[in-house]
Amino acid sequence: MNRDQLQKFVQYLISEHHTEVLPTAQRLADEILQMGSEINRVHGAPDPTAGAGREDDNCWHLDEEQIQEQVKQLLSNGGYYGASKQLQSMFSKVREMLRMRDSNGARMLILMTEQFLEDPRLALWRQQGAGMTDKCRQLWDELGALWVCVVLSPHCRPEERESWLELLRRWNAMDICPLEEGNYSLDGPGAQSSGGSQVVAPRQTVFARALKAGELRWSDPHLQRVLNGDTCASGTNVKCSTDKLSYDPQGRPLWLGDHFPVACARVDALRSHGYPLQALRLAVSVVNTMRLQRQHQMEGLKQQRKELQMKGSTTLTNLEGWIGHPLDPIGCLCRTFLEASLPEDEGPAPYPELGGEQRKVMYQHVPVPGGSPSGESLLCLALEVALMGLGQQRAMPEGLYAQDKLVRSEEQIIGLLGTLDMGERLVQVLRKQAMLLLEGGPFSGFGEVIYRESVPMHTFARFLFTALLPHDSDLAYRVALRAMRLPVLESVIPPHGSDIMPLDSMLPSRFPRWFILGHLETRQCELASAMLTTAKGDPKWLHTVLASIQQHIHSPALLFKLAQDACKTATPPNSPPDTTLLNISLELGLQVMRMTLTTLTWRRREMVRWLVSCATEIGAQALISVMQNWYTLFTPIEATSIVAVSCTSPATLLRFSQDPRHREELCSCARALALQCAMKDPQSCALPALTLCEKDHTSFEAAYQIVLDSASSGPGAHSHLFTVARYMEHRGLPMRAFTLATLALSNLTIGFSQDSHPAVSDVLWACSLAHSLGKVELSSVVPLVIKSVQCAPVLSDIIRRCSLAPPGLAQTLSAANNPRGRGTVPRADKPPLCQLLEAAVGAYISTTHSRLTHISPRHYGEFIEFLAKARDTFLLAPDGHRQFAQFLDNLKQTYKGKKKLMLLVRERFG
Repeated sequence: MNRDQLQKFVQYLISEHHTEVLPTAQRLADEILQMGSEINRVHGAPDPTAGAGREDDNCWHLDEEQIQEQVKQLLSNGGYYGASKQLQSMFSKVREMLRMRDSNGARMLILMTEQFLEDPRLALWRQQGAGMTDKCRQLWDELGALWVCVVLSPHCRPEERESWLELLRRWNAMDICPLEEGNYSLDGPGAQSSGGSQVVAPRQTVFARALKAGELRWSDPHLQRVLNGDTCASGTNVKCSTDKLSYDPQGRPLWLGDHFPVACARVDALRSHGYPLQALRLAVSVVNTMRLQRQHQMEGLKQQRKELQMKGSTTLTNLEGWIGHPLDPIGCLCRTFLEASLPEDEGPAPYPELGGEQRKVMYQHVPVPGGSPSGESLLCLALEVALMGLGQQRAMPEGLYAQDKLVRSEEQIIGLLGTLDMGERLVQVLRKQAMLLLEGGPFSGFGEVIYRESVPMHTFARFLFTALLPHDSDLAYRVALRAMRLPVLESVIPPHGSDIMPLDSMLPSRFPRWFILGHLETRQCELASAMLTTAKGDPKWLHTVLASIQQHIHSPALLFKLAQDACKTATPPNSPPDTTLLNISLELGLQVMRMTLTTLTWRRREMVRWLVSCATEIGAQALISVMQNWYTLFTPIEATSIVAVSCTSPATLLRFSQDPRHREELCSCARALALQCAMKDPQSCALPALTLCEKDHTSFEAAYQIVLDSASSGPGAHSHLFTVARYMEHRGLPMRAFTLATLALSNLTIGFSQDSHPAVSDVLWACSLAHSLGKVELSSVVPLVIKSVQCAPVLSDIIRRCSLAPPGLAQTLSAANNPRGRGTVPRADKPPLCQLLEAAVGAYISTTHSRLTHISPRHYGEFIEFLAKARDTFLLAPDGHRQFAQFLDNLKQTYKGKKKLMLLVRERFG
């Protein structure tokens, strides 16, 4: 607290308890104001939170009601990040109390656990069969891990431990007690049946590990020697078989008494209960045990390597991963070594915030307790154990949360390594461990052969790649390329010697859902991008990385992103482009085009445009190659409307202004592409083909012929024919436009009631075109219209338009060619319009009877307006009045039962 806070604190304290405190406060104030008083002769002041003397039992004041209320309140606000952080802070307080050997640490944890179990959401989640939130699950994980730590106390009394175990048994038996996520065993590495498949362990609660830890003791004689720092004098003293199991050849003590995560839990317990030196000694023994076991594994692997490579698959040696494990064994060892490597004035560093900025920590190279033959430091051990754990080949755990936790734990440990300053000693460790990982066979995630469901190494490999690159680029690329695999997505069995492993006979019935597959693919893409960017200017590595990408990445969206990133890297603003990287970018883009050709995505248009721009950066030959192979990359409409148009745009051709040969070759290739596409899909590509071929007479004629030949090709042919016909008229080719319009009319049908048909405007335009060309053309189009159009209002509209003078341009043409009947205004009662008038009248009569068959009163007004339009059309004939009167008389007689409607007819028409 600062001065103002302390003053406020004292004033409030006196105010709250003035009757008890005020006399004491006055006395202390008087003593402080006396210069020679005893209180002024003593430096500092008593700290009520510092605990008792060194030999006394520590027991802070514990306000149980306040703790219970606080935890209850925070759990009710569980959806908020701040509540989760405060609960984590309370867990940290428990660890601090344990480290001070305060007996209230366990009591505080009991109070917190009881409140956690009273959380009403537990019953709700169980009833609904829904999983708890991630934040809540993380809190329960920490709670379970803390109980393991408490139960493993090296100094507690037996009756204390038994009382804790009794509570844990009771909580463990509750229906609402949360289960541990994932498929981690309590008894060691996942057991296997004689047939090779995994024996699935029963689901266990978050307290099961603490109950199991209650069976462990600290009285083992060899364990005591390890904790006391006893070592053999030299390797020659390791004689009997018992010693060989207890010491390595250098005489350093081993610890084989527990499964690896449990041994690490012992280390954590020692650290947490205030035994840092013993924790270090045990941690070093655990690491030496790991090393010796790996050495034996490598020796055995030499015998099996040839057999494994011939088989092309492997069994999984460790179904239970150390990263993401509930006991966090790797994180425990790393932090134990790193905390011991900090300067004395620095406290323990927490895990770096995920996504936050990493800062380097000034760790020191502290010698290993008991000495080491190679003179290694605790900092080197921290790095080594982290690399061993991250590189372990392990099966993907079951469940969404367990998989998320795996990712989070991996990133946390990598973040911890990011705080190290990689000096020469650490780089030596890095290189050695990277080599061991590459040669680790089925024990390593970087081995030559891996199990299909192994956890991918992409995130870890990217860290290794970045860290190794300044010191050993060849090794960095070897590690990163080996890690590019994602075997769970491989569906084709590869040839012998390939890095991709098929699904082998191991665990045939266990195929968990990979909830984090999208995340893993993104990490795979980031690793590939890092290699591509770094390999710029090195053709050998660029082509090697490209081959790996094409073999292992299966997501078109991620491949497209890689292609874009590579193109951007290859073309810096103020420097010449990297041709090799540009070609690789194009190759990746071409692969995306092939992958998405039959399963079109919403991003296809963007992808096609980008591909053309990338090829443009490379040069004319790249564009020509893309156009010549269009059928394997694009749909016909993409090829004509985007590719060919972009390749021959003014901006593109301007880039090759110094080479007319290239310009002409591009245009010729685009025309050839357009004609091929028009042949394949005339309805979609005819107009773009004609547009592209405008400047070349031969190609234009060929495109026009394709349109004529495809005139009756399938439904909807009239639409594209009308479109092309309008284009021809726009280019000043009215006779070709007329020919296409008549072909379109031949493919069209507009029914009696389809006056809003989308082709109505095209029909009106075609008749206007024929009218403008002359009587001969109009005479030839009228029978087609009568055959195609049964809609009376449309026919009436055509008659009226054709009874007017033709458009100005055609009028001028008509006057110069009067012998064919051009320039005259046809009458509705004379050929050729009289046939159209007769058809329109007939259509009105038929439509009227059809509408009256099922008419309802609410449509009477609309029907009367329809009859008014019919009368206007009847009156275009010389005897129209008589025909319409007869028509009305017929209606009144036939439909006399519809009295109200016929009354309306009489009122309007007489």
